[in-house]
This record gives sequence, structure tokens and C-alpha cells, in this order.
Amino acid sequence: MALRDKISTNAAPYLQPGEQVLQAFAGQTKSGWFQMFGLVGLLIARPKIRPVVVTDRRIVALQGSIWSLATAKGVAFEAPRQPLGEPSGLWWKCTALPETLYVHKRFHKDVVAANQSMS
Repeated sequence: MALRDKISTNAAPYLQPGEQVLQAFAGQTKSGWFQMFGLVGLLIARPKIRPVVVTDRRIVALQGSIWSLATAKGVAFEAPRQPLGEPSGLWWKCTALPETLYVHKRFHKDVVAANQSMS
């Protein structure tokens, strides 16, 4: 199962009845550049992982686990559907949400698709 599918599946308990996931990606609250220091960097920076789902009604960021990008432990924040911005670089800084998230390049196509679904 793909990571995006796992995020969508794990987000299901936190969605409203009938709400459909359009896109799913993961972000974190700290820049990913600290990860070049390996486990020591993770322990020092302590980023919060945020699996994010864009639904047909809203944007939901979940509380995640540092050990798995797909784990959902509760809702971190909700936001109205809005364009998220144009991702670029290795770690894109998304400031369109209530909490600044850094999104890795592997999820940039999901952010672009989410932006297109909101047009």
C-alpha cells in the first residue's frame, strides 16, 4: 500500500461522515535539513510530523509519529480549503496553513494536485 493511501486510511476516523479525501501528503514542523545529522538531528530538533489530507470540504492536519509518516493520533488543526502555494526546492515551506509545515520534494506533486483540486 502506498504511503498516500495509508495516510488517507488512517485519517478516516477523523473525517466527517461522507467526507472524501482528495489528496494526502506529509509535512513536518521543522526544516528537514537537520536530518542530515541522522538520529541525533531528530532527537535535537524534535519535529512534529503532520499527515495532511485535503478533502472535498476542508484541509485536516493530523498529529503524527516521528517514526511513521502515515500514523494519525488525532487532529492537529483544520483549515478551510485554500490554495497552499507552489512547492519548490528539497524542503518547501508552506505558510498557508495555521501551522508552518515543511514538505519534502516527494510530496510536491500531491500539493500541486491539491491546489488544482481547489481551483
